[in-house]
This record gives sequence, C-alpha cells and structure tokens, in this order.
Amino acid sequence: MIRVLLAEDQHVIRGALVALLGLEPDLEIVAAVESGDAAIPSALVHRPDVAVLDIDMPGTLDGLAAAAELRVKLPSCRTLMLTGHGKPGHLRRALGAQVDGFLLKTAPPEDLVSAIREVAAGKRVLDPSLAVTAWDLADNPLTPREADVLRMAAGGADAAEIAAQLFLGAGTVRNYLTAIVAKLNARNRTDAVRIATEAGWI
Repeated sequence: MIRVLLAEDQHVIRGALVALLGLEPDLEIVAAVESGDAAIPSALVHRPDVAVLDIDMPGTLDGLAAAAELRVKLPSCRTLMLTGHGKPGHLRRALGAQVDGFLLKTAPPEDLVSAIREVAAGKRVLDPSLAVTAWDLADNPLTPREADVLRMAAGGADAAEIAAQLFLGAGTVRNYLTAIVAKLNARNRTDAVRIATEAGWI
C-alpha cells in the first residue's frame, strides 16, 4: 500500500483528488491538507510514502518550499508536484529542490495515479509537455545583488528605498537597474520584473 499525503488549497480540487485516489486499491490517503505549512507537521505524523503537493498555496511555504523541507525532515517521503501551469520558473525551482515528479493539473487522472506509483517506486516523473521547457531552461544572468535589487523593485520599492535597505547609494541602485534591463533585453524595469519572475530568477 502506498501512503499518500495531499496538499491542495482549493477545497473542490482537494476533495476530487481524495475521491479519485481513494478508488485505487494500492493507494491510501493518509492526510489531505490545504497549505504547505500544514503539510510538514502532517507528514511527520502520518509518514507518507509520497506527498502530492500543489505548487501555489497560501502561507509561509508554497509547495516547492514544502518539498524542500520534507526532503530534510522526512527523506523517506517522495514528492510529486502539481501545477496549473508549467512556468519555467516553477520547473527550475522544482529541479533545484530535487523533487521526484512534476505534473500538470490538466493531465488525465490515470497519469496522476501512474505518476504516484512511479515516484513511490523510486523513479522520477516529468509531465511530457514540460520536457522541452526543462531542456531549454536558460541560466540566470543576474548576479545575487542584481536579483536582490530587482526583487525589491518588484515589491514596489523605489531606488531610494532599495538603497537604504541594501546599504547602497541611490545612484548605484539606478545603475544596477539599468544593467538588469540590458541583461534581460527588457523594455523597461516592469518588463525586467516580468521576465525574471517568469524565469524563476527572483
């Protein structure tokens, strides 16, 4: 019997997945939670073989952060990520977190069941439609400092606020932002934020 923990914040989807997986004779849902924050303590109590985690969940931990923490706190638990969209940034973070599987929510139900079984058996699973995306992931051109600056700009901070937070001069921050826009071939700062966010660089 494969013990499964499910973390999905949307009640209807979570209920549907519990019902669907419950029909399989070799799968047992040991816990169904609505956040990454709840997934960790629940996993430590129920010790599932596989955690099926939605990537986008509210709280301190999204699905990928929860997967990374599970890898440390419960190494025996394999992780399968579910997402509504295969953003390159999500896939990059998933590969970085060394998750065991990555599946789109649009996949047929039998694909999810098969993925859980394969992950439980020690295999890695990648949604076929994401294989090309994984192959094409570009390296991050931003330095850690540039990423910090752009992350703060994305949060709405102006050059003076960023300078104060990072102990830089306002002119230096403006230089960083100009360099970032050029590196990303962006039209402007807003476009740079969009490009970097979608690529998972910030």
